[in-house]
Amino acid sequence: MESLNLPVFDYNMKHIEGKPHIFDVLRKKFVLITPEEWVRQHVVHLLLNHYGYPKALIRNEGGLKLNQLRKRTDILVFDRLGKPYLLVECKAPQVAVTQQVFDQIARYNHVHQAPYLVVTNGLTHFCCCVNHQLNTVDFLDDLPRFAP
Repeated sequence: MESLNLPVFDYNMKHIEGKPHIFDVLRKKFVLITPEEWVRQHVVHLLLNHYGYPKALIRNEGGLKLNQLRKRTDILVFDRLGKPYLLVECKAPQVAVTQQVFDQIARYNHVHQAPYLVVTNGLTHFCCCVNHQLNTVDFLDDLPRFAP
């Protein structure tokens, strides 16, 4: 897999029916490794190992309903009260982080109302803080750390 601009982590891979799979520590199963999944697994381990988020508060590939359509969020982190806190949209490294990607996560966040959004393709990363009351967005230099 392609080298990313994210910290390396220990991972477990195996082939299932001739295709490479990576063990997802959140879903507790092997999942097909695609370029986007490679980025998602890096971000999960970044949140766990570098920012202190507990596994129990992170959900991979969660569903949501948006305008009568079923969609999937890449990563959703909850706060201790069970409210959405940080929403992450992952793209494959060859997919540019464009306005369309920001529009996608904004649509998803219309449902979740998380105060923090992250967009990454594993090479380029953006994090912003959303104030839903004032309708403002401020870009941050780093992701928020978990506050126990």
